[in-house]
Amino acid sequence: MANYQGMMTILSKKELVKDVYEMVLEGEAASYIKAPGQFINIKITDSLQPYLRRPMSICDYDESHITIIFRVVGEGTRILSKKEVGDQLDCLTGLGNGFIDLDHQTAVVIGGGLGVPPMYKLTKDLLAKGVKVTAILGFNSQNDVFYKEEFEKLCPTYVATMDGSLGTKGTVVDVLQQQLFDMDVYYTCGPEKMLDALVEKYPDNGYLSFEARMGCGFGACMGCSCKTKTKPYKRICVEGPILHSSEVIVNG
Repeated sequence: MANYQGMMTILSKKELVKDVYEMVLEGEAASYIKAPGQFINIKITDSLQPYLRRPMSICDYDESHITIIFRVVGEGTRILSKKEVGDQLDCLTGLGNGFIDLDHQTAVVIGGGLGVPPMYKLTKDLLAKGVKVTAILGFNSQNDVFYKEEFEKLCPTYVATMDGSLGTKGTVVDVLQQQLFDMDVYYTCGPEKMLDALVEKYPDNGYLSFEARMGCGFGACMGCSCKTKTKPYKRICVEGPILHSSEVIVNG
């Protein structure tokens, strides 16, 4: 899949929950996104600080628009959250390998926290192919929940919160085990502990999107490499971020 660098204009920005923002970008760079699960790498400022681009998962896209959802966790994302409608961002797009094995009868999409956004476009693409989809969204508490209504408009949606303030008390794995879904395959993105727990329970039929600290975003720096069962190391930015559950090494 081809990479592209270009300027994108901020069309809209809103705070979904505290410190979590949705931003819609417009520009030619959107046309280089070819599969849900790919990511975008954004240059935050023209100054030397912060120097590195910020990788962001993609919530939705079409030929000229990209929707991203991000949390303010440091200086770079704080600066990004202060950008205004009409501002332009230097973006690298077409990065990473997305979810491409979509030919199944039934699927469960599972998002944890900031792993929820890439599940949205994936759900729409699965439904367009006639797949029966169920969504599970995991958060710490009801105060962290976003995009629940958007998913409910698409498919049956379950929510898990660690404190039990909304939906099932516990994790997304608890929801899976309680509901016993008809599931040919699952697709997921979220914290590594969540992904490890899913692989331990369901090792054979999953596609997992891994979050990783990245330097360049296109495989040159090797900074996001991880060990797998199929290769000594895979670069999350190039050979990932999607890995099949059968090749994932669970961290103790």
